[in-house]
Amino acid sequence: MHGTIESAAKLDALRARATSLPLEQFDPGDPELFRTDTFWPYFDRLRREDPVHYCKDSMFGPYWSVTRYNDIMEIETNHSVFSSASALGGITIRDIDPDLRRESFISMDPPRHAAQRKTVAPMFTPTHLDNLALNIRKRSAECLDNLPRGEVFDWVDRVSIELTTQMLAVLFDFPWEDRRKLTRWSDIATTIPGRDGLVATEDERQAELTECAAYFSRLWKERIEQPPKSDLLSMMAHGAATRDMDAKNFLGNLILLIVGGNDTTRNTMSGSLLALSQHPEQYRKLRENPDLLDSFVPEVIRWQTPLAHMRRTALSDFEFRGKQIKKGDKVVMWYVSGNRDEEAIEKPYDFIIDRARPRTHLSFGFGIHRCVGLRLAELQLKIIWEEILRRFDHIDVVGEPKRVYSSFVKGLETLPVKIAA
Repeated sequence: MHGTIESAAKLDALRARATSLPLEQFDPGDPELFRTDTFWPYFDRLRREDPVHYCKDSMFGPYWSVTRYNDIMEIETNHSVFSSASALGGITIRDIDPDLRRESFISMDPPRHAAQRKTVAPMFTPTHLDNLALNIRKRSAECLDNLPRGEVFDWVDRVSIELTTQMLAVLFDFPWEDRRKLTRWSDIATTIPGRDGLVATEDERQAELTECAAYFSRLWKERIEQPPKSDLLSMMAHGAATRDMDAKNFLGNLILLIVGGNDTTRNTMSGSLLALSQHPEQYRKLRENPDLLDSFVPEVIRWQTPLAHMRRTALSDFEFRGKQIKKGDKVVMWYVSGNRDEEAIEKPYDFIIDRARPRTHLSFGFGIHRCVGLRLAELQLKIIWEEILRRFDHIDVVGEPKRVYSSFVKGLETLPVKIAA
């Protein structure tokens, strides 16, 4: 109880800071706000008072924040003004050195975007998902059956990382014994180098990404020489729009598929257990009626918002909601804020697993860049919870999670849990 009072007092103090700080000093992209889970009151205030906000100075340079649901959708679908192109900076608030930018289909504008995306889309058709479901269920069951009883363990490592990494290995037909490399490369792709980070310097980060490219290049050569198969690498190796990609585009698409298949599902898998532990009445409702999984899954994805933002770059001067956005300006669409917008979502701060319209959320993006693997992500989450509910009456979260130091990936590094013996 004391810890709860303490954390409530801390939150009150942070809310007071978000209330008293002049708006021109707001830097909602500060990763420390996400590591401490204290960004919420900043976005609440921006939606109310300054929904299109300019931060003139941050560790990522100056940027605009778009924080309301409908405004985000408008920016997201206006490709003639707001570009995803990697050459202009791509899709994250953090700029990469121009020499190190790698194109992927999410960081391309129409019409080039569609051809590369179409190459991997067959992986996510209903027929293919039905086949993958059998594999997901088998691996989920094995993973859960091997969990310890009566002792504390890290849910993120034992379940979320393990299952998403296994799925990625299946999607790429990647050597099974090396599958944890995929997790490492995903984390490296999105980490902010620093003293306490996964790597200390950008040079170290690039060295590991080069290792990723070299490993996949070997696999690529094998796939080119084999008849086409139904894994992502083979699809790209034999696809008309992707088989002649240059080295940067190749690595860019690999990183997109690795991060898309790993971070998002993994963080929603962890976030789902945390959400239920924070809302015991919803956990009870789910145990009593597992049919609610169909609405529980999209509600968790909204609630967690595994990627906090996407970024665009203005191709021309543009007035938006009375603000003058200049050509070349960085515009950040805060999905995490749109998913708590009272004007678009009823009671957005309530976790409601039988919500009437649970798919009203921005977690997968909107328009042409909407997540290509969203149905697979939902499927994985639904199956793991079907299997959990069959086996365990309750899984207890027994400590505070450690959160990722990032304002792009909104995730949990660790989540201590215990299953009764």
